[in-house]
Amino acid sequence: MRILLTNDDGIDAPGIVALHEALQGLGEILVVAPKTVQSASGHGVTFSTPLLVQQVAVNDEMQGIAVDGRPADCVKLALRSLWGERFGAGSRPNLTISGMNAGANVGINVIYSGTVAAAVESAFLGVPAIAVSLHLGDRNRTCFQRAAQIARSAIDRILRHHIDRHSVINVNIPRTEAPDAQTPPMRVVEMNVAPGVDGYERRESPSGHVYYWSSGSGMEFAHTAPESDVEALLERYITVTPLTYCLTDHARLRTWQERIDERFTVSAGSVPPR
Repeated sequence: MRILLTNDDGIDAPGIVALHEALQGLGEILVVAPKTVQSASGHGVTFSTPLLVQQVAVNDEMQGIAVDGRPADCVKLALRSLWGERFGAGSRPNLTISGMNAGANVGINVIYSGTVAAAVESAFLGVPAIAVSLHLGDRNRTCFQRAAQIARSAIDRILRHHIDRHSVINVNIPRTEAPDAQTPPMRVVEMNVAPGVDGYERRESPSGHVYYWSSGSGMEFAHTAPESDVEALLERYITVTPLTYCLTDHARLRTWQERIDERFTVSAGSVPPR
């Protein structure tokens, strides 16, 4: 198996370093990740400026390509150019893994997440992807190495089954603060869609300029749906959520067709507008 490994925290972040180590033995890994932190960058891509790339050695075991761009840029560039340059024209990875992100990506955070965006970009281009994120408690006590081992066990279980080439699987690991932490059970759950309740603090600079600073943990929501990713993660389960990049609201598609699409209004007996 050949694996594209990326993230949104930057190529030298502890999460991707730990996950790279944990993935050893699963297959051949090419790391293509942002040069700098791109958290909450969503699915932005770069068009008007060049994407600078640099071969880097993160440590003795991990080398990769740092891209001065966003997570989706990294995947798009890797699948359209860098992968073929490394492994031969026309070749593609079997799987993209994005993470391990320092912070959970559940609920509405999935929309903002650069980690998830990288996975979605891969699936959109025909390579199945798994996004991996870690719920942080006390960051100083977080054991990234053990969390990555737990993530590897979840990835192994997922890979026992066929994954469609356009599939995205979002995985979140509960807080892991001990090197001997037990592997939690897994739950397949839906994405919670309640809005967050974090806000902004109004501040003033010494020169008198007003500015606002985002406040909140990102894990506070108006409400949580039972059996959702938020509730399961807070209950210390590994959460697994299949995602799709198609944003069509199929439940309301027919309603709007009947309201304004002439093909449907005519067939329903109404007079089309002149």
